[in-house]
Amino acid sequence: MGRKKGPHWHGHRARLRERFRRAGEVALADYELLELLLTYAIPRRDVKLQAKALLERFGSLAGVLAAPEDELQQVEGIGPSASLLIRLVKELGAASLAGELKGRDLVNSPERVVAFARMKFGAEREEHFAVLYLNAKNELIDVEVMQRGTVDRAVVYPRQVAEGALRRGASGVILLHNHPSGHPDPSPEDRVLTGQVAMALRPLEIRLLDHLIVAQGGHFSFREKGLL
Repeated sequence: MGRKKGPHWHGHRARLRERFRRAGEVALADYELLELLLTYAIPRRDVKLQAKALLERFGSLAGVLAAPEDELQQVEGIGPSASLLIRLVKELGAASLAGELKGRDLVNSPERVVAFARMKFGAEREEHFAVLYLNAKNELIDVEVMQRGTVDRAVVYPRQVAEGALRRGASGVILLHNHPSGHPDPSPEDRVLTGQVAMALRPLEIRLLDHLIVAQGGHFSFREKGLL
């Protein structure tokens, strides 16, 4: 008698891992990357259907990573362990990109700020507003997520930004928020808020260096557009 074969997906998982080891993410389709990730949370099942279902429901890898745990668990076969692992991957990516901001002139490296912002907030379905506090060399002191709003609004008070900058001894500030609509162009309210924050900081001799808006459709920089 021949040896009893294991489940068909054992060999499939091994092949996925080997392809990833050899060539990285370019060797795998998006659903295969998710499938490979899920194997570490769901060790005894074929998870290809779950990976494809996640992409179908949330639209993209970024959408899956940004999805709340309770919504991830609404996909059949995705339990607490898998949803927590997906959230962990997103937070690790954001933390890594935040670490890359340290010790850099962020005014002259806006692409790094945009990469961090898109990882942290780009696919979120609620509006988030964050502040990057910088020293005199435009290097990062701290990141503060100041507000988390509804689908189309985050309430921010210029005084909060000024107080946060004073507490940290910041010389400059970059405002950062996302547009869940997918379009990065600033709303009239965004323009008003930018002016109000600049006015609140000016008497304190703290510079408003930029206001970045990120969305799935790209990003908008007030500084790049000559609006600051």
